[in-house]
Amino acid sequence: MASANRTAFISGSARNIGRAIALRLARDGFNIIVNGSRDRDACEHVAAEVESIGVAAMVAMGDVGKSADVHAMAGEALERFGRVDVLVNNAAIRPQKKLLEMSDDDWDRVISVDLNGAFYLSRAFLPGMVEAGWGRIVNMAGMNAIHGYAGRAPVSAAKHGVWGLTKALGKEFAPAGITANVISPGPIRPDESGSEHAEHIRSQLSRIPVGRLGEPGDIAAMVSLLCGDDGGFICSQMIAVNGGTET
Repeated sequence: MASANRTAFISGSARNIGRAIALRLARDGFNIIVNGSRDRDACEHVAAEVESIGVAAMVAMGDVGKSADVHAMAGEALERFGRVDVLVNNAAIRPQKKLLEMSDDDWDRVISVDLNGAFYLSRAFLPGMVEAGWGRIVNMAGMNAIHGYAGRAPVSAAKHGVWGLTKALGKEFAPAGITANVISPGPIRPDESGSEHAEHIRSQLSRIPVGRLGEPGDIAAMVSLLCGDDGGFICSQMIAVNGGTET
């Protein structure tokens, strides 16, 4: 079955990796739902790029860490397209803070966006996938899920939780024709040239055997494989796209 008339929801798709995934899946023939929580202009720009490829697009603004927002966005998406066939849980926040300086709200906010969001969105769109007998869920874990990092306890915990959620989803829904996998990106070239995070990413270059930082398109290419029919025998796996960086 071709991807024509199939629809993909990509959370956190206004820029960087999420934008690259949206454009790659659009080129694969998927209609695209662009999501962001604050910058509607950026989301609208990506939606326009998607439409220029020749498929349909819509913008769904909302905070994936809030169940009510997800419920509202899912309703809009299903009203427009009838079903969401592909879900890419890309939205995440990665604050740096020492554990003993962290408030309950600091912890809860990261868990809500980075872990609960994947659950809320999966729960919203899985019924349509089950009814269709076909679906793809791709989650993003990253190296936080593998290593755990000082100063990022809630991110590491949430991303490890996403890995567990992915394995469980794959086991539960594969019999219905739905696969679930998780991608662990390595150091990816950031758009923000002057930020502290960007400098940290560039400092990782010496650790990458292939000798370059990853590009958002490298992650999008793996998502494309997992979301196509050729990826149908890949399920419940964590796939590192990291240029050989030690995991």
